Amino acid sequence: MSIFIKQMIINKMRQITTEDVLTYSKEYGFSINRKQAEQISNYIQKKKINPFEKSEREKMLKDLSEITDPNTAIKANKLFYELIKSYGLEHLFN
Repeated sequence: MSIFIKQMIINKMRQITTEDVLTYSKEYGFSINRKQAEQISNYIQKKKINPFEKSEREKMLKDLSEITDPNTAIKANKLFYELIKSYGLEHLFN
């Protein structure tokens, strides 16, 4: 079952659009512009990041801080862990 859930999460990430990123940024209190949202969605779609591996998440957050700024990357990381915990998925992430 966890393989199925992991694949669903990865598929959702790879389909994220600029509009999705902008919507999430407003919903969760991030301040980014359209160009940054476009860069983020392109990055996520093309890089084939495995969010379940700590080293890959760290690389993604480092790259995110270069696209946006360090404070936004820190907020995104905190939100990511809050979402994982709220859905009871901690066991899927290394």
